Amino acid sequence: MHFAKPTSFLAALACAASLGACGGVAETYGLVSGTLTGLNAGLQITLQNNGGDDVVMTANGVFTFPTQLRSLGAFSVSVLTQPTNQFCTVTRPTGVIPTNGLKADITTVACAANSLGVNVTGLAAGQSVTLANAASTVTVSANGLATFPGILAGATAYAVTVTTQPTAQVCTLSNASGSIATGVQSLVSLNCI
Repeated sequence: MHFAKPTSFLAALACAASLGACGGVAETYGLVSGTLTGLNAGLQITLQNNGGDDVVMTANGVFTFPTQLRSLGAFSVSVLTQPTNQFCTVTRPTGVIPTNGLKADITTVACAANSLGVNVTGLAAGQSVTLANAASTVTVSANGLATFPGILAGATAYAVTVTTQPTAQVCTLSNASGSIATGVQSLVSLNCI
């Protein structure tokens, strides 16, 4: 007795194993990673991606979130738990996974103590504003938190000014002057209308 070969089943199985051979496109995945700098010895920070996928860092260096995301999938990196007496900010916290399936190595988390930040609201898309404190400047192109570079000694006086206004908007500072608090980020507020 002879049995017919299940050729249609084998063809379907081969197709599933190699989508490219059947005219389909294979799905690619990637990981979100970045670099942590400025974390003091003995401290730790907890990072999140897309509101979960926690990574706890106890030393400076490269970090990688464990969950793979599909190519062109969005990521959003944030700080869940700040280290004691330090404040860490994320540079380029959002983006998409590359189509080549590699890691998205574009996120940087920098920690500092006694830093000066500005909380920006109302800035229109595509606009930017430049702020100055003494010899230090920061240009902001999105709403949210921005940080002046460097660490300032505790009790150092600061006075932030707007040096370049955005096009067709006026930005006003609140709490623009004061003294740097020790171990935390001192904040000024900037509202654009």
